[in-house]
Amino acid sequence: MGAALLVPLSQALAGTPITAARLWPGPEYTRLTIESPSPLTYNAFSITAPERLVLDLEGIEPSPALDELPARVSADDPFVASIRLGRYKPGVVRIVLDLKQSANPQLFVLKPVGDYGHRLVLDVYPTVPVDPILALLREQEAARATPQPPPGGAAGRPRAPEPPAQQMLRLVTVAIDAGHGGEDPGAKGRRGTYEKHITLAIARKLKTLVDAEPGMRGVLIRDGDYFVALAERVQKARKVQADLFVSIHADAYIKPHARGSSVFALSERGATSAAANWLAKKENEADLIGGVNIDVEDVTLKQVLIDLSQTATINDSLKLGRAVLGELGDVNDLHKAHVEQAGFAVLKAPDIPSILVETAFLTNPEEELKLRDEKYQDKLAAAIFAGIKKYFAANPPVVRNKLVQN
Repeated sequence: MGAALLVPLSQALAGTPITAARLWPGPEYTRLTIESPSPLTYNAFSITAPERLVLDLEGIEPSPALDELPARVSADDPFVASIRLGRYKPGVVRIVLDLKQSANPQLFVLKPVGDYGHRLVLDVYPTVPVDPILALLREQEAARATPQPPPGGAAGRPRAPEPPAQQMLRLVTVAIDAGHGGEDPGAKGRRGTYEKHITLAIARKLKTLVDAEPGMRGVLIRDGDYFVALAERVQKARKVQADLFVSIHADAYIKPHARGSSVFALSERGATSAAANWLAKKENEADLIGGVNIDVEDVTLKQVLIDLSQTATINDSLKLGRAVLGELGDVNDLHKAHVEQAGFAVLKAPDIPSILVETAFLTNPEEELKLRDEKYQDKLAAAIFAGIKKYFAANPPVVRNKLVQN
């Protein structure tokens, strides 16, 4: 008893330190991550009218990382309007998320992995999930509503006759997957370049090229700095009935001299090389780093992902990969002159030809500089698109019961 009285007040009140608090808004959900060197004790509940989520952290004291959390809320966050925090009672910090709509929250913990310590994760999903088809239609409506310059660029020139407003077209859909994101930064170059930023920049450029091609549209699997689980990437591509799936990455290796572009397809019989196997293992660990709630199961999706009747799709993936690899060879050295194969989880859609493009090595100082250059990103996107067009020229998309109003 007497010894306890000798403990300084600051030490007596000290609790678990919070090393980081991060907020990742996305179109499908917003994620709050709180990181600490040891597991956190917590309690959470929701309140209606107005909609709020309350998270009580026990055994901690306010920290600079938490103090900065309210300022991290962006005005365009679809789900979180604001964050308030303060000491609820001694040793307990209360975090209140004011919501813009009713939510279906998911709260779970992640064990230390990579550079991360213990993480408490709160995912704020809408009560009604975002419909990717509806999002596409809204995007098309917004594009049509944008004022267009006069044909030929000359003011006052008579307009050419417009096609019927209700003309129905078969749109070829290319799912463009920017690797990594949010809690999962991917590879990191010596100059501090994160793979997740490079992949998103190239993905957006590729989408612009696809959208400008008549009869084609690009769908970004990730269009911001947030985490998307590998299985969810596949699921989203299937929901929009994609004709192709292209996952964009920037390679990393333990030796800085490794260089060049590579293209990978799925394998059912093991990897074509030890390096391909190593890369697939590394890429498949994205879920561990980014943070997946293992308590949420999708039985239907699991059945899809373990469906091994993919031989025809893999053959088409190899054709697509060879077309893209041939074009990339005009922009960069090729790390391997052929399409490699391994068990990449993100390529497991059984009905969509899928490839993973490693644009260059971020761990190579020279290639890192190139990847940071917008003009070089333009060249990479153009090469990938040229490969896609070459593939479709030789392998026209199959007729589907999918007509889109244009």
